[in-house]
Amino acid sequence: MDRICLTLPTNRECTATLTALGEEAAYAAEHFGVEVDLLILDSAAAPDRARHARAAHAAAGPHVTVHHLDEAAQRAFLRRAVDHAGLPKPELMLALMLPDRLSYGACTNRAFLLAAALGCRSVHRRDSDSRYQIHRGEPVYPIHHELLALGRPARDVAASVTENSLDAHHAGKPVVMAGASFVGELSVDIGDIRATDPAIYRDIVGLWAPENWSAEEKRELADVSFLGAGTDPFTGDHSTLALVDPMHVDMCNIGFHRIQEDVPLPPATDTIGSDYFLFHLARSATLPGVLHNRHIVNYYTGERRTDAGFQAYQMRFVKFLLSMRYLHHVYDRMAHAGPALLDADDRVRAADIALFIRESAHLDPAENLRRLTVLDRSYRGLGGRYADFADHLATHRARLLDEARRDMEDFALLTEVWRSLVAASAATGLPPAAGRPDRGRR
Repeated sequence: MDRICLTLPTNRECTATLTALGEEAAYAAEHFGVEVDLLILDSAAAPDRARHARAAHAAAGPHVTVHHLDEAAQRAFLRRAVDHAGLPKPELMLALMLPDRLSYGACTNRAFLLAAALGCRSVHRRDSDSRYQIHRGEPVYPIHHELLALGRPARDVAASVTENSLDAHHAGKPVVMAGASFVGELSVDIGDIRATDPAIYRDIVGLWAPENWSAEEKRELADVSFLGAGTDPFTGDHSTLALVDPMHVDMCNIGFHRIQEDVPLPPATDTIGSDYFLFHLARSATLPGVLHNRHIVNYYTGERRTDAGFQAYQMRFVKFLLSMRYLHHVYDRMAHAGPALLDADDRVRAADIALFIRESAHLDPAENLRRLTVLDRSYRGLGGRYADFADHLATHRARLLDEARRDMEDFALLTEVWRSLVAASAATGLPPAAGRPDRGRR
């Protein structure tokens, strides 16, 4: 029986989401005959972890095994894997995998390694600030389409999708990704900027684009960014076999097969979007995927509305914009290489990806200086707490520029050793005790 990993990383209270996630795990086990490892990576405060443990372990049942790991348990696992792999700079490796600051890429990388330790053939990721749509009284589970496709040759998946837009010469490759997007609030908490001043909104969001794009191209990007699938509710299934456009999928609603064992996600800290890299890699490397319409509902937590939460989130957004100076170079190199990124077994040549990332770290940072200038002007033009944030941003310019570059150096280093770390994780496994409730901290 195949094993799969359904995972949710969290640093906030999300008991209701965990209960719903457990129900998705049971659905997968019942309808697809798989063993589900339900993996919760919990960085929340101790009282919330205790509630999470009760909710998660209530989901255990036939063919569903729960693993609820706090940071201490995660660190212990990572230490064993790093030691087993015999990696250089082991303390740096541990810091990249479990940093002391928020990292969207690092938390998902930990899920990838733990899935390897559990012997899972696929990883299915959800978010704590999302919920499932309801259609005719039943939850709409994305894992339905993920398990229909992941790991199967594209030619076999073609019969189970609504549309097939994949060129025939890709038919023998495995489907490595299946995903959808979200409905509800914007994926990035900048809706207030758009409502306050649409022109400033376009100026800011346009910084996501390559600098050499025209003003019109940047405006068009801004107008479609972070919207997900809009607000229309689910009314029936539709799926497409394709080289999936990264703009149409989201990390709250994704499943991966094998590609996550070839290349990690950027471990950048305090940077939104740092966990989207594999979307671009799969498309550039001409690896098949399935795009479906079982979109998840996105919502904002109360913490984002506080002054501290606002400032922290805007800083993560700024770091995302600065990261694009380097990532666009990598994306361009991957797109140019295309199918040459794959070896004879259709596995990604990780050494090539690491080389592209290292190249990017040597790019001139002048482009990012110009980004910061536009951001300073734009935030001040919005006034109020945005102007206050501009003052805060001005005092951190040098640090942010340096971090954006060093993040790429760290990403290159992790990519170079990733397969060794995955193999070491599979060899060391996960002790049964690591999945028990955090009883001592209730």
